[in-house]
Amino acid sequence: MIALLMRDLRLAVRAGGGFGLGLAFFLIVTVLVPLGVGPETALLSKIAPGILWIGALLACLLSLDRIFALDFEDGSIDLLATAPLPLEGIVTVKALAHWLTTGLPLVLAAPALGVLLSLPQGGYFWIVVSLLVGTPALSVIGTFGAALTVGLKRGGLLMSLLVLPLYVPTLVFGAEVARRGGEGLVVQTPLLMLAGISFGAVALLPFASAAVLRINLR
Repeated sequence: MIALLMRDLRLAVRAGGGFGLGLAFFLIVTVLVPLGVGPETALLSKIAPGILWIGALLACLLSLDRIFALDFEDGSIDLLATAPLPLEGIVTVKALAHWLTTGLPLVLAAPALGVLLSLPQGGYFWIVVSLLVGTPALSVIGTFGAALTVGLKRGGLLMSLLVLPLYVPTLVFGAEVARRGGEGLVVQTPLLMLAGISFGAVALLPFASAAVLRINLR
């Protein structure tokens, strides 16, 4: 599993499409929003948590089609499916590699980009916490969507249509945690819901993704 994880990390860095692409898109979103809505600090401060979460969600979505596509094109997916490592473990490693190359950089960049959106002073800590808790769910759910569409020509649009509705609960509770934290309100309920979604996705979706991959590889 460690060897597979290191391989995926090296491929993400060398290919360039996964590592850095999401971060660049995240930066573009946060730069364009103030230009579009105007320089009103009060308005930007109010919408900042939602904008940061939407930017992070869309940035994660950009690189999902690369999770299994490269392995399918060069035939590596067949070797992985017949390896001693269970297919559920392979899916988990793929999701972890996606989070390390896409989700984690977004978490680290969010406070700096929050300055561009006039994020409230108390919201910097909570935007990091909400993204740190919620982005693993985005990667695991995205891996499930990538497994559903592996091998399909131009399956990126179909995958987006399948994954985006599943992202909505994570988006709602993640943005609510950041909003309440910025306003000094209690964040316990949305934070627990967000953590429950992430833990549930990590616990259940690798099995579903592995089952879908077995069907697609037959």
